[in-house]
Amino acid sequence: MLVTPAYAQDAVGAGSAFASFVPLILIFLIMYFLLIRPQQKKLKEHQAMVAALRRGDQVVTGGGLVGKVVRVKDDGSNEVEVEIADGVKVRVMKHTITQVLSKTEPAAG
Repeated sequence: MLVTPAYAQDAVGAGSAFASFVPLILIFLIMYFLLIRPQQKKLKEHQAMVAALRRGDQVVTGGGLVGKVVRVKDDGSNEVEVEIADGVKVRVMKHTITQVLSKTEPAAG
């Protein structure tokens, strides 16, 4: 025989090493497109929504409170003052606002 068993195994093992990583790479790509990418997109949309909050917007907080934004603090504290009933105002962190129900139009200047 011209080919020894050790040489034959070496030739088969070289192609097999790459082939064993192909399913792992495919699983990572599927996870990226089905889980990671949509979450990043949703996070960017939420950050844009929070950055666009204005006085008069009707919002829903993470706790389920519905109210109208009375004041947006710009001092770096990331707080919003929300009126949940007549004369009842609460301070809420911006990132806990989950939805904006109605937007107010910017004042014509």
